[in-house]
Amino acid sequence: MILGAGDVRIWGMSARERLRRTFTRAGLAVADAAPGSGGVVLALGGWVYDEALLATLAQRPDAVLLTEEGQAVAAHVPAGRATDVAAALERGVDPGGLQPLALAELAYNSALRKREPPVLVRLTPQNVRAVEARTFAGSYKGVTDLVTKYWWPAPARIVTRWCAVAGLRPNHVTFLGFLLVLAATWLFWNSQFGWGLVCAWIMTFLDTVDGKLARVTLTSSKLGNVFDHGIDLIHPPFWWLAWHVGCEQLGLRPPHAEIALAVILVGYVLQRIEEGIFMRLFGFHVHSWRPFDSFFRLITARRNPNLLILTPAWVLGRPDLGIYLVAIWTGVCLVVHGAQLVQATAMGRARVVSWLAR
Repeated sequence: MILGAGDVRIWGMSARERLRRTFTRAGLAVADAAPGSGGVVLALGGWVYDEALLATLAQRPDAVLLTEEGQAVAAHVPAGRATDVAAALERGVDPGGLQPLALAELAYNSALRKREPPVLVRLTPQNVRAVEARTFAGSYKGVTDLVTKYWWPAPARIVTRWCAVAGLRPNHVTFLGFLLVLAATWLFWNSQFGWGLVCAWIMTFLDTVDGKLARVTLTSSKLGNVFDHGIDLIHPPFWWLAWHVGCEQLGLRPPHAEIALAVILVGYVLQRIEEGIFMRLFGFHVHSWRPFDSFFRLITARRNPNLLILTPAWVLGRPDLGIYLVAIWTGVCLVVHGAQLVQATAMGRARVVSWLAR
């Protein structure tokens, strides 16, 4: 049940609508009145909640969600207590007799690989932009590459808000990114490296926007997740192959270029396999294991760091040299990931724990 109006708008929707989506994604039906039996989750409509808060509360009967200041803003109670608990929440007092759920319990987000307090804040016309900034930051992965982590956040927040207000869905942005993947591949293949890099960098930016748009508007879906991550996983090798072909079409055929390309393509696949094995064995991503591993994710040989190598190589008029440099870096990263897997296996499953979860 949603208590109060909650009519202040955030990310193109009212706080009440955002809360309704949060309940729905937690598998809860939203009702206007308490049921005759069973349990009911009550939440103040004028607040913005992290999804994890209400999802956890839904699994804890006889619990109350408290802010850092100790104010009760949501509760999970038997249907018979719904009326008096709702009145207490709307008055801003503790209903009493309930187990408190503290924000600190949910500080670690394994899906986004970071530790930070979940969002829980009263929404007012005066703090909308600040809360949007907070929820946007909360949607960001804590462990990612340096371009996504340090370059894209400010412009991505602006574009994400434009998309939300315009009613664009994440899959619209993902599809545009897919078209840019195809365009960059064709341009690289035909030696149009400059325009190909423009398409490639815009695609990497939109790849940031679509995920953040899905999280801040609570519109992510299984299909969208498969579409987005499928594109991310598959397209990079085609870009590097097309870059190699484009160099050959310009007559740039340095010795052993095919070997360098093979190192890039095989190394990319093997790195993903190493990461998958680690995830399977230990239940979390290898880049969340130790501080070094999180740092190494900033620069590991994935799409964006590789583009940071290829772009200056093109600017200097040696796109063929870029292939060699990417091959060398891919080989280094393959060895590092292999060492991580060997070290973790030697330590044993019980001792391998993410430093972010400690």
